[in-house]
Amino acid sequence: MRTLSNLRCCVKQLMSQTPRVCAVPTLGVPPLLSPSPPGSPSYSVPHRQYSARSEAYHDRPYIPRRTLMYVPGHDVNKLRKVPKLGVDCAVLECEDGVALNQKAEARENIRQMLDEVDFSGVDCAVRVNSVSSGLVEEDLRVIFKADRLPQTILLPKVDTVEDLTQFTDLLQAVTADRKDYCPYLLTYVESAQGVLNMQDVLQRARQYSIQGVFYMDGVVFGSDDFCADIGAVRTIDARELTYARQKVVMVAKAFRLQAIDLVFIDIKDTESLRYQSLEGARMGYTGKQVIHPGQVSTVRDAFTPSEERVQWATELVAAFQQHQESGKGAFTFHGNMIDMPLLLQAKNILKIVKNIESSGS
Repeated sequence: MRTLSNLRCCVKQLMSQTPRVCAVPTLGVPPLLSPSPPGSPSYSVPHRQYSARSEAYHDRPYIPRRTLMYVPGHDVNKLRKVPKLGVDCAVLECEDGVALNQKAEARENIRQMLDEVDFSGVDCAVRVNSVSSGLVEEDLRVIFKADRLPQTILLPKVDTVEDLTQFTDLLQAVTADRKDYCPYLLTYVESAQGVLNMQDVLQRARQYSIQGVFYMDGVVFGSDDFCADIGAVRTIDARELTYARQKVVMVAKAFRLQAIDLVFIDIKDTESLRYQSLEGARMGYTGKQVIHPGQVSTVRDAFTPSEERVQWATELVAAFQQHQESGKGAFTFHGNMIDMPLLLQAKNILKIVKNIESSGS
């Protein structure tokens, strides 16, 4: 991403005052997001700090996931193409994208591809089956025979704390001889019960993270399963999901986690995809699920701060610092009175850029 020459300086100065949330813009702020060139940095969340014991936990490298794309495990040809997809996170799929009679083949293919394919530059993730399916133990047992294990694990349909606990027990058993292995974990909220229990689940996940079992890094909103669970009808504007969609991102951000937005299922409707992606970014989501290569660039651009937005943030932070040094109070910037929430929004943008630059994305 092309940024201003003084951006790095401003980013370093703001690090001592990290904002608590990824806020949305208010009146007078330039458009939140606009299309950017491929490879541009993504939205992120503030650094995690919970206790002295969690130093290794919150110091893990930031992994961008603007685009989280599913690749069916039973299709070897598609698995081999992952490095060329241009996605931030490639999900080698064992769950909903794989028929029941192809689960065994998918497991073996994924195990093989983990060792054979160079996933450098891509967050190589595996989505196992849910605890409630009774298939996750076999997923872990087979896939984790690979010499190179996935960087990230995605656990679907986490409705209760017990679901997370059972998965954690299985993961620890399978990786008992891999003492240095501590994957990133993303959990799914896909039901009314999952929404209600989300806070308790993340509290427990945070405890496991501090213990070094895994590194809890994000939450994915499974909108289609959620609609089925509550009996809602999917619409193009997703109004039926408004409450759950906002609740998921709010709770995720309370725990300083990434939040991955819903799937857009019409792969030919690029304009509606763009609108929904921008809407999700404005709500605070850090990325979106992708089901087709044709969706990647639209989603990536929507979750990338534009050059105009970065310039606005850089100039606002600099102006605020100048007024602080001169002993002046409130001031105007681009014709608008500046208050602390607006300053925090600007700092958030610069923190996002720093996180992505440090990740090498």
